[in-house]
Amino acid sequence: MSTHNAATPAPHVPLWNIANILTMSRLVMVPIFVWFMFLDGTWWRAAAFAVFVLAAITDRIDGELARRHGLVTDFGKIVDPIADKALTGAALVVLSLQGDLWWWVTIAILAREWGVTLLRFAVLRYVVMPASKGGKLKTVLQIVAISVYLFPLWILPFSDVFVWFAHVVMAAALVVTLWTGAIYVLDAIRAVRAGKRETSE
Repeated sequence: MSTHNAATPAPHVPLWNIANILTMSRLVMVPIFVWFMFLDGTWWRAAAFAVFVLAAITDRIDGELARRHGLVTDFGKIVDPIADKALTGAALVVLSLQGDLWWWVTIAILAREWGVTLLRFAVLRYVVMPASKGGKLKTVLQIVAISVYLFPLWILPFSDVFVWFAHVVMAAALVVTLWTGAIYVLDAIRAVRAGKRETSE
């Protein structure tokens, strides 16, 4: 009997591949970043900025590696957005604690971020929800705005202009964050309904 038309099993992707290792390294960098933020001095603030940017870069790299080399795993789909939220969430809270960002902005973003994370776990039996294109845009806007807030702007001329720029980008990030949150909720409802229909049939 010919086997040419038989389905070829998908290659096993190891859990500890380079993409997932980069994702976990981003989680490790979060407490280092927070520690630097609470140390006095311009150089410590610059160090915190550098750690944040480095962690953000790993987010871009791990996704590219996973897609290009077939290293996408369910573990990565779940942990990658958690690592993103831990990094941006820690930055938002610290910035608000230090008076650089309004608390209502931080609370609105964190409520959406962790709400969606809990939603992902709640519907896991029906579907694995990876980050959407809108979610990725939201992450980029958040990272750009937070990076400007984190940089020791007082050493720059026209620092008020950069603060204004950070406010504008953060406003855009907030709008996209809430909008994509609503999309995730609708997608989750559809997935649950579809899953229940398949179960009942």
